[in-house]
Amino acid sequence: MGEDHFPSNEDMRHVRSMAQPRVSPDGQQVLIQIADATADGGKSHLWLVDVKANTFRQLTFSPSTDKRGESSGQWMPDGNSILFIAHRGEHTQLFQLPMIGGEAHPFEVKIVPPVDESTASDAIPPAKKPAAGTDAAKPEPVECDVQRYFIAPDGKHIAILVRDPQTPGEKKQDDAKADAVWVNHDPHGSRLYLLDPAGGKITPTAVPPDVRGISWAQQSDRLLAIAEGMNDAGDLSPAGTAWVLSVADPAHPTQIKSAPATIGAAAWSTDGSHIFFIAQSQADAPPAYADLCELTLADGSIHDLSAGFDGSVGHDEPLSEEGKVLESAELGTKTTLVRFDGDRHEALHFDTATVSQFNTNVKRTAWVWLGSSSNQPPALFYADKLGGTARTLSTPKLLPADWTQVSSQLITWKNDAFTVEGLLYLPPQAVQHKVPLVVDVHGGPTGAFQDNWNALIEFLLGQGWAVLRTNPRGSTGYGAAFAAANKDDLGGGDYRDIMAGVDTVLAKYPLDSSKLALMGYSYGGEMAGFVEGKTDRFKAIISGAPVIDQESEYGTESGSYYDRWFYNGYPWEHAESAWRQSPLANAAHAKTPFLLLQGENDKTDPLGQSQEMYRALRQMGVQVEMVQYPREDHGPLAGGIFGSPSPEPWHGFDGRQRIVTFIKRAFGE
Repeated sequence: MGEDHFPSNEDMRHVRSMAQPRVSPDGQQVLIQIADATADGGKSHLWLVDVKANTFRQLTFSPSTDKRGESSGQWMPDGNSILFIAHRGEHTQLFQLPMIGGEAHPFEVKIVPPVDESTASDAIPPAKKPAAGTDAAKPEPVECDVQRYFIAPDGKHIAILVRDPQTPGEKKQDDAKADAVWVNHDPHGSRLYLLDPAGGKITPTAVPPDVRGISWAQQSDRLLAIAEGMNDAGDLSPAGTAWVLSVADPAHPTQIKSAPATIGAAAWSTDGSHIFFIAQSQADAPPAYADLCELTLADGSIHDLSAGFDGSVGHDEPLSEEGKVLESAELGTKTTLVRFDGDRHEALHFDTATVSQFNTNVKRTAWVWLGSSSNQPPALFYADKLGGTARTLSTPKLLPADWTQVSSQLITWKNDAFTVEGLLYLPPQAVQHKVPLVVDVHGGPTGAFQDNWNALIEFLLGQGWAVLRTNPRGSTGYGAAFAAANKDDLGGGDYRDIMAGVDTVLAKYPLDSSKLALMGYSYGGEMAGFVEGKTDRFKAIISGAPVIDQESEYGTESGSYYDRWFYNGYPWEHAESAWRQSPLANAAHAKTPFLLLQGENDKTDPLGQSQEMYRALRQMGVQVEMVQYPREDHGPLAGGIFGSPSPEPWHGFDGRQRIVTFIKRAFGE
């Protein structure tokens, strides 16, 4: 047996990622997005996989001035070219690349600005009135940024989402520092336009902004547009609307009045008579906990296809079949694809514990997806049909070397009235002696750990530590009632579930109960704060981007609608509930060394939350350290620390190094 090889901290900077597989119309090639490793800049590029030859090659390359790379690759329906988005000049543009060779060229996306704040009656500096007897200057088309695009099945139109551009007058305002921001009164929005790829003509539509999603009917004569209320309307209550737009009459979209305000990803039935969509569950469940629904266009009626489903449906765009629909789903620690047929459903079987990002061609003669398990890094799979024999396609190597792969062990325990699951990873040293245990807590709290491959687990195992990842009450994958079981009880029953899991593995596995540490990010970081004030069983606690004070976080985060469900309303009306569910409430009982990792630009859990905890623990005499990362927002900092490619070359490295140093010091190693 060869020597074990786990990744060093530097190795973690050399991991690439893979996403967005797109199979060609003839099913013979797959377009895949590969992100360069952090050490190489973290840019993404498009690669092409030949199905028959099982070979791959890089398809797009970025100039040195482009720091983002190419993304959102799609095949044109004739298979003769691909489209992608890149930022190679002053704007983010939509490019077309012929498959016979040659350079990619951008579509010229210029529109007459629908909004110009510099001409408003109260503009500063005041707008100059045209001289007597002259007309106001006619607005000129302005080059725009393309946010997203959606190709019609016949390829004759491309729906593009464009943010209202800055006008020359607005730029002058900014240059003059007349740049006061009137909060929630921005007239600029994301609007829908139709692009003719053959002639380049761009046609505005009357779908109201902000548009956030499009789905084309297979007949290419209509599309469904999902819009969100502007200026943070969704912070008051869900504000989604659904519109059917005829290509022949883009000035007169029709609103689907019966569509719920929580409508999300959607797709047409094959015959164009129904809409399948994701929306908020009809059960009492946390915001964004989803149901899969079917809307009949003829009468606007809606049928909940996933009512009572014992897993959790995903948020991917549904895939319609003849009279049926496919949607991703979590079933415990596994993910799969589920076929819904009326009130019946069938979970499909795959060779890996987790699967995601399914894609197929119009004829449904080729399917691709990404799959992984705890001991198998992500791979690209291909099959002629779902349920048929799948094979792994060759792709660029994601890891810099062959690392030792450790299989997870599914652990189940009882606590209160719940059956709880977790995943335990044991390092090779556990066959010789007891090893320390690091407990990892997931974010959300409406989230879950899945049995997929994870670079950070590899890194922690390489320190000689076991890792336990738990899915306490409030997690997805176990039905709506389980996901809702932490309502008005954050840091209560879910904390007890986690500790019961710790007791379970300590009793059954070679783990050193004197060397326990706990870590988590987002809600995991919040749970770390709860643990700090409730027990002294851990030697070290690491908290990434936590919520510490529910009331102050509610008033400063980017969106608060999600949070109020957990304490039954506004925190100022339920102050006792909000405070009881705040880690800061128990800071006076804190004893354990505590490390805070926080992005300075975090809008989800703002910087002030970590600052509150740092100050409280410091003044209570607890050993506490806090590290701030400039430019980092919530998700990007987490991704960098966990080992995903990042444009920040050293933040992830720094975070991992501090985690290891902090725990080793606490363990006396």
